[in-house]
Amino acid sequence: MTGRRWVLGLGLLAVVGCAAPRMGPGPQGGPGPQAEGPRFINPGTPSGVEGFTHAVKVGFTTYVGGEVGLDSAGRIAGPDLATQARQAFANLTWTLRIAGAEPEDVVRLNVYVVNLKPGDAAVIRQAGAAYFPQRNPPTGMIIGVQSLPLDGLLIAVDAQAQQRSLFRPRN
Repeated sequence: MTGRRWVLGLGLLAVVGCAAPRMGPGPQGGPGPQAEGPRFINPGTPSGVEGFTHAVKVGFTTYVGGEVGLDSAGRIAGPDLATQARQAFANLTWTLRIAGAEPEDVVRLNVYVVNLKPGDAAVIRQAGAAYFPQRNPPTGMIIGVQSLPLDGLLIAVDAQAQQRSLFRPRN
């Protein structure tokens, strides 16, 4: 009986060992633990730019691209930059949450504005204040562009978020 338990224990250890993630340096000093492949995130709303994925999550990092000022019905949220910026940041927040991240996890934020004027930065900062922390906001840029893929769009937002952990503390 003792011999059978010992063999069963070795078999179980071998199976568990094969299922565990590979830790430490890889072959020839390559990367450590291997993360799962990329997870493509498309919220199912027409608030993005057609032909592109809303976000891609690799490990604890989420890359969000092309969140624009479209509402959930696919209409432009409003004629002005402030309204479209609020909608773009709301869309960004929605996509981040689907990926398991929050706006405070954003470490890089790029904002693309059609026909950028000096006063537009203040409008964007005001719209983003409801979403991003005032202390230690993400790094990034506001970039002026000639146009966006849909006539009437004034803003597009790209972000990179780095989750601190897999689980969030309860409030």
